[in-house]
Amino acid sequence: METLLGESEPHPANIINPTGSSAHVLICEHASNRIPKKLGTLGLAEADLKRHIAWDIGAEETARILSRLLDAPLILQRYSRLVYDCNRPPEAESAMPALSEVFEIPGNTSLTPSDRLARTRGIARPFHHAVEAFLDERAVAGRQTILTSIHSFTPVYKGKPRDLDVGFLFDRDSWLANFLVKAFPADKARLNEPYGPKDGVMHLMNLHAAPRGLRHVMIEIRNNLIEDHTGQNAWANYLATPLAQAANKLATAGLTR
Repeated sequence: METLLGESEPHPANIINPTGSSAHVLICEHASNRIPKKLGTLGLAEADLKRHIAWDIGAEETARILSRLLDAPLILQRYSRLVYDCNRPPEAESAMPALSEVFEIPGNTSLTPSDRLARTRGIARPFHHAVEAFLDERAVAGRQTILTSIHSFTPVYKGKPRDLDVGFLFDRDSWLANFLVKAFPADKARLNEPYGPKDGVMHLMNLHAAPRGLRHVMIEIRNNLIEDHTGQNAWANYLATPLAQAANKLATAGLTR
């Protein structure tokens, strides 16, 4: 089987500030709209690759600023979720979607099992292995670890407006989501919206955080609020204080495993 990535193409995982002092390990698995050279553009126009279907708009830069504010490690995924969505298992259709919202993805419409396996081995496995190895290093060093993923969502989905600013998502562990949501106005922040566990969006947390007993949360910010540097900086600062407070409370109370 041919490899998906060429020798000049980077590893799927990019680890920023690996020795950061924060308990939070930030993850942004939808950071990029990059497509491996072998796949061309997946049959999409350049304008389509800039839409939310290809990546989480504003999430990477918001996460980078938050990493600096918290002095937290940050793990970025370097390839578009249209190639492989690293927040989905390989058996899920949404891992390599033929249709994203209302947009057909021509390069994903006739994938063979070999095609899907090449993407799984080329993107998903190396990325998740890097996350696992990083968490292993912190575990053997006795580091407190809270897994916090940063995402963004489109303000209008299939013609339906979404009226919240930020969602805090959880499945097996609600503590951190419940703590964070209280730091924002009730009409702007909600739990498990605009997505929830039933949508399959907690795969990464259920794969890496829950089995280790790590406190964790998935943060979804409406992307028109973080599409420029001003918004990215503002939201990183909004989140930094309650995230730091949560880490301090967990450490003081001995609630982190």
